[in-house]
Amino acid sequence: MEAYTEPYGLLSKKTIDIAQALKSLQEELEAIDYYNQRINTCTNEDLKRIMAHNRDEEIEHSAMLVGWLKVYMNGWDKQLVDYVTNSEAGSMGADKDAEEHYGAAYNQDLNIGQL
Repeated sequence: MEAYTEPYGLLSKKTIDIAQALKSLQEELEAIDYYNQRINTCTNEDLKRIMAHNRDEEIEHSAMLVGWLKVYMNGWDKQLVDYVTNSEAGSMGADKDAEEHYGAAYNQDLNIGQL
């Protein structure tokens, strides 16, 4: 989403806001990935803790953006209920051995609170 795909002048303010939120979400998710990879390879425990803190803040920012999209963009509310907040959340197509593969962190609570 490097640029608007339709003429900017024809887009509503709401559509522009949604595009900005989606772009921000993309950037937050990318930052989570970068920090997570760095944490995995970092050998200094103090630096690793700092980067984990930064990663967790990016997760919080992502959740905030998803919460905003839930309110302002049609479709998010239903999909979040169906795929995130139900009792089967995370199990669609999941590898049953994921906890063994990823370890204890696989089921770790992120402590990001209610959206």
